[in-house]
Amino acid sequence: MTDRKTELAANLERVEQRIAGACAAAGRDRDEVTLIVVTKTYPASDVRLLAELGVREVAENRDQDAAPKAAACADLDLTWHFVGQLQTNKARSVAGYADFVQSVDRPKLVTSLSSAAQRAQRAGRALGCLVQVALDAEAGGRGDRGGVAPDGVEELAGLIEAAPGLSLGGVMTVAPLSGTYAGRPAAAFERLAEISTSLRAAWPAATMVSAGMSGDLEHAVAAGATHVRVGSAVLGVRPALG
Repeated sequence: MTDRKTELAANLERVEQRIAGACAAAGRDRDEVTLIVVTKTYPASDVRLLAELGVREVAENRDQDAAPKAAACADLDLTWHFVGQLQTNKARSVAGYADFVQSVDRPKLVTSLSSAAQRAQRAGRALGCLVQVALDAEAGGRGDRGGVAPDGVEELAGLIEAAPGLSLGGVMTVAPLSGTYAGRPAAAFERLAEISTSLRAAWPAATMVSAGMSGDLEHAVAAGATHVRVGSAVLGVRPALG
């Protein structure tokens, strides 16, 4: 293997051991948790190496980087997740390559994604959408890094489920840097699990719980996350530019 592929393989193995260990500690089966590798800032060549190593789910957070990368890797059997804050004028581009948008946090974005998904002629496939929950937001507000406050989740979920071309996948959060849950990822992810349980009472198919990154994936697995989004632990810390 090339040096880079060897590096990625070793990193993937370490992450796999962490996920497996967290599942064992939580009394969960390993296949209950899906690893999504966040490939933002890294080239399409790394995505290809990851695919060769068995990765099937990747994530990006900027359309201007993701769109050309997805096009360059269109021949690969990958599931693409968009996880960043999304402007409505980028919805059409994202709907062209993403299988899931995990960062849906306002009605206007639902409308834009619905229109875009229908125009994209997705061969009968609905665009999966997760409600991004902001655990640092006041009632009726939005979080510092996007997301809707917990009291707005049900309404937004209903809009997604009713929108042509979209399907409600579940919920996503990022451990907040401020507010009640700052520095308390375990509590934050447990709160997300509660929100997910409530959501599934109305929409049983909305089973995805996306939480946890390189530094806190164990807490997310313990709280019941179905998907963890790992970047630097697999790809390495990008050196500072300049």
